[in-house]
Amino acid sequence: MDLALSDEQQLIVDSAVAFLASSSTLAKVRVASETGDGCDRALWQEVAAMGWCGVHLPEDAGGLGLGLVELALLQEQLGRHLACIPFFDSVALAASLLRSLPGSAQTAALLGSLASGEQMLAVAMAQPDADLQWAACASANANANAIPSASASASARAIANGAGWLLSGYWPAVGSAHLADVLLLPAHTALGECLLFAMPADAQGLSLQPLQAVDATRRSANVRATDVQLPATACLARGPALDQAWQRARCLGAIALAAEQVGVAQACLDLTLAYTAQRVQFGKSIAGFQAVKHRCAQMLVALEQARSAVYGAAAVADTEPAAAVLLLHAAQARMEATQAALYCSREAIQLHGGMGFTWEFDPHLFLRRAQLASQRLGPVSWWCEQVAVQLLDEKPLAEAHP
Repeated sequence: MDLALSDEQQLIVDSAVAFLASSSTLAKVRVASETGDGCDRALWQEVAAMGWCGVHLPEDAGGLGLGLVELALLQEQLGRHLACIPFFDSVALAASLLRSLPGSAQTAALLGSLASGEQMLAVAMAQPDADLQWAACASANANANAIPSASASASARAIANGAGWLLSGYWPAVGSAHLADVLLLPAHTALGECLLFAMPADAQGLSLQPLQAVDATRRSANVRATDVQLPATACLARGPALDQAWQRARCLGAIALAAEQVGVAQACLDLTLAYTAQRVQFGKSIAGFQAVKHRCAQMLVALEQARSAVYGAAAVADTEPAAAVLLLHAAQARMEATQAALYCSREAIQLHGGMGFTWEFDPHLFLRRAQLASQRLGPVSWWCEQVAVQLLDEKPLAEAHP
């Protein structure tokens, strides 16, 4: 597979680098993350005006009609600059889920408002540990209809009534929920059928509890619904079609998140090279010390391995592969990028010496993002388990439920 960027893709990278270098400086990141709701709304408006919010959406939805590779390229640069906007949660995750659903007027309207930047979306992803539990139960229980889908929250219930649906539930740590205009919330019926609802953020009976996260540049909130009445059209999808869309969205989201982690690793290497070139010890720059050179070289190796895995996974995803193939490549990208981001951010702090631990220096900002991202959409151990089951068992855990 040729992973070299085309001229058009390189132009996207170059324009993103130039734009974010001035619009999302670390000084601006600190201001945005330490005040208000943590969102740089001016940056979001500029990003939307450039069409980034619809980069991988079809043209009939107001998008640019490009693919996951182009989305990953933008995600990488946004991660490199720690941009304080809900691009991952709204564009990479929520839009990918909507695109994977069966077409409807409701999903088309949501995609159009997202592509224009008019609305921000957030999606409550199921916890992977719950996925494993439901899948294990499914394989042991003959009555599969009594088992909720892995994409549905075990504490969220939907009851059909004459006016549509009555929704009650609790969804913990929903990324960018406090910023969203519309929340995509999974729930299940008493019989275990999975449904996905689009709920306005101002719906009566909906409450949000913002969380204090280790990474202030990316915040989340607990979401609770208490007898929220929704129209019938608020149900976007249900049953097996939703299960398949959920699995695909999680894999696409993992690839996009891995691209962001590559950007974090690149920024850590950049900071380290700049600092070691300036830091003088024993009358010479420490960048000339062999031990420092070796550690920087190891950072570069980890970074390039992760970048190749992410670009490869994104290229495969654009070919609309089978679910098992997509899962395998998403897991590889997730593992390589997570390890690279954690390794490079830790090495950056070490090679900055005692200053690396201080609030005034920037490496800790990237370490915080790397730590938080390592747990989004499931830890690396969960993805490795999925691959192991796929290779060794008859059926992957991710597909073991109806």
